[in-house]
Amino acid sequence: MSRMQFAIPALVIVAGAALSSLFVVDEREKALVLQFGQVKQVKETPGLGFKIPLIQEVVTYEDRILSLPTQPLEVTPLDDRRLVVDAFARWRIVNLIEFREAVGAGGEQVAKSRLDSIVNAAIREILGSVPSTAVLSADRTVLMTRIRDIARREAAALGIDVIDVRLTRTELPEQNLAATFARMRAEREREAADERARGGEAAQRVRATADRTVVELTSEARKQAEIIRGEADAERNAIYAEAFGRDPEFFAFTRSLEFYAQTMRAESSSLVTQPDSVYFDYDRFLKSIGGGSAQAGGSAGSGQ
Repeated sequence: MSRMQFAIPALVIVAGAALSSLFVVDEREKALVLQFGQVKQVKETPGLGFKIPLIQEVVTYEDRILSLPTQPLEVTPLDDRRLVVDAFARWRIVNLIEFREAVGAGGEQVAKSRLDSIVNAAIREILGSVPSTAVLSADRTVLMTRIRDIARREAAALGIDVIDVRLTRTELPEQNLAATFARMRAEREREAADERARGGEAAQRVRATADRTVVELTSEARKQAEIIRGEADAERNAIYAEAFGRDPEFFAFTRSLEFYAQTMRAESSSLVTQPDSVYFDYDRFLKSIGGGSAQAGGSAGSGQ
């Protein structure tokens, strides 16, 4: 009976020791077996592992890709325009022994702090070597690749592989926004003034062309009118000449009638002439037109 009493506790102790010597590594983790701070075993595959109870301890680390967002960082590109930059890095632990030696018991938190300094330094170095237009452009792949390469080289001593670095925000500091907006507004106003000036110049050219066209058309119209008028006068004179050649007396008669009509247009007319004036050659027609008589011999006669 006494042997059974001792055997059961012994079995419990042995079972407990056996269980404490086992550890499980998740598929998302890697593990180090440490003995008094020294690495004794590296467990990078998921499953069961063994360690010496009470003497050795197991420390696990993430085997997944981790993300590190950086704090807003102010950089000065080549053209001295200060910019505020945000970025994030994606990294992974690739060498557990180097990682443990580099960060000690601090683990991933210490690694993030040191990696943040490395990434910030790489960002300052690369963005400080290019103008701000390159930083603010839509395509910054080349810049991010250069930053990643520098960060990867510097972080290799930590047992870390920097997979990618991305710039998430690049903008001007708050105190520079007002000046930048004012400069942009002035530039747009200058462009608008240039456009208005070019529009006014074009309008002047159109108006000048239209005025020249009006003058040319008017001159041509007047020229044609004068030609037509001259041709009409020539035709009229030819008709008069032909009429005169056929019957000079009748021609003189009609011309006198036209003269009477022109001189007697007003409601009352006065004419001073000699009694033997040619005006009275057709006096009977004058009386019939004017409805009165003319007084000769230096006196004035009136007709209507």
